[in-house]
Amino acid sequence: MQDKLKIAFIGGGNMATALIGGLAGKLTAGANIHVVDPNAASLQKLAQQFGVTTAQSADAVLAQSDVIVLAVKPQQMKEVAAQLLPHIGRQLVLSIAAGIRAADLSRWLGGHGAIVRSMPNTPALIGKGITGAVALPGVTAAQREAADAILRAVGQTVWLDDEALIDPVTAVSGSGPAYVFYFIEAMQQAAQEMGLSAEQGTQLAIATFVGASHLAADSTEPVSVLRERVTSKGGTTYAALTSMEASGVKQAIVKALHAASARGRELGEESGRD
Repeated sequence: MQDKLKIAFIGGGNMATALIGGLAGKLTAGANIHVVDPNAASLQKLAQQFGVTTAQSADAVLAQSDVIVLAVKPQQMKEVAAQLLPHIGRQLVLSIAAGIRAADLSRWLGGHGAIVRSMPNTPALIGKGITGAVALPGVTAAQREAADAILRAVGQTVWLDDEALIDPVTAVSGSGPAYVFYFIEAMQQAAQEMGLSAEQGTQLAIATFVGASHLAADSTEPVSVLRERVTSKGGTTYAALTSMEASGVKQAIVKALHAASARGRELGEESGRD
């Protein structure tokens, strides 16, 4: 346990709160966590719940931190970086903001090189997330280990060698929960159209996703094999999957993920123009 690790969070929203909840009293003491956010009510709640210290604007505590976690909206990042600049020394800067390239963040921070860019997803809010991350060359082995420990507080981590792969990660896992919810919505709709109640359709759809996901996670076999085992030729599952294939469902999903990845690249380019 890195119980003396000093971590500062810029932003106290949902994702920051999830990370703090996974860290305080586990990876490090709550008193070693400092949260900067203009929302006084949010800060008070975090202080009461986790024993963290707080401030409504960037302060001297940041200079004493080992890690600064940037948990603000992408459109706020450049302004936040300007506020951080006087307090930046040799700390690791860990960004969980979507679409902000590490090179642009480094430039806004006066050439700071110890930066880890990451892309978590919303299941992190219940400790079931997965985060893709990439470290700039200026990140030490110890700093990368600290970043990994922080991100693992809310789920699994996947480390990348190329920052360009963050866009596909965003498309697959960052945006991925929305695809799952979308499919659940479709199953709920079909259930009601076939005579089940809204409550029954919801229960059946969600439990099926949870169970199938656990089965896939626990199995050593490819998901294609698991799918084939449920699909008897001429049976009900076969009828459903044949209909999906005829409608181009798989191709549509693959195309959608490519679109999400391309939009991620565009957002990075747009944010870096300033």
